[in-house]
Amino acid sequence: MSSDPAPPVDIPRIFNIMESAHRIHNPITPEKLATLGAALRLKPGAHVLDLGSGSGEMLCTWARDHGITGVGIDMSPVFTAQARRRAEELGVADRVAFLHRDAAGYVSEEKVCVAACVGATWIGGGVDGTIELLTRSLRDGGIILIGEPFWRQLPPSDDVAKGCLAHSLSDFLLLPDLLASFGRLGYDVVEMVLADQDGWDRYEAAKWLTIRHWLAANPDDELAHEVRAKLTSEPVRYATYTREYLGWGVFALMAR
Repeated sequence: MSSDPAPPVDIPRIFNIMESAHRIHNPITPEKLATLGAALRLKPGAHVLDLGSGSGEMLCTWARDHGITGVGIDMSPVFTAQARRRAEELGVADRVAFLHRDAAGYVSEEKVCVAACVGATWIGGGVDGTIELLTRSLRDGGIILIGEPFWRQLPPSDDVAKGCLAHSLSDFLLLPDLLASFGRLGYDVVEMVLADQDGWDRYEAAKWLTIRHWLAANPDDELAHEVRAKLTSEPVRYATYTREYLGWGVFALMAR
């Protein structure tokens, strides 16, 4: 599969810096990613679309383990390059392709068995819009994968919600309410794999060593002050708020 020329789109540079050593850009662990692939009962040759594919770990490992083919779309040239290297490393570059472009509005020319947006539902303006976008690429009887946060316990105030990097309490739902919302959209929830606090630790804490190494190598960079402030504040913020209040999961949906 060939790759396309990179258009001039990107995520904010600070995220490229903080997560440059991540293979998975969300709180799911490699073990749980493997659990999800097995739970979906993927068949060899099944075609998967991943909007917001990051560094490509989902498509690459599922191509290796289950023989799927796939296309990943991501705005970050750093992560897209990492995804292409990972495909080469795992020997699946002939089965998966990673395109550097904005996933918002992207529709596959070929209908897919699984259409996924795992942790980037902003591309569709939220869960509802992202599901609608994914259905446009999905074959009849296919599976939609949505990765989305939820409240493990309801924060007592908007200030606590903001400590979790939400804008307000209304940004996320409790897990039962999130599951019920899929039903109201006309979908059955047919599988789910939830992150746990260890997964959150690996996602968040892994940033801190990356940041520290980056600061040592780039003391005069224009972002050094902002990155240093992140390293100073993030461990306490994370332990106080996100780790206690915010859950995260991947939900498999099929139209009723």
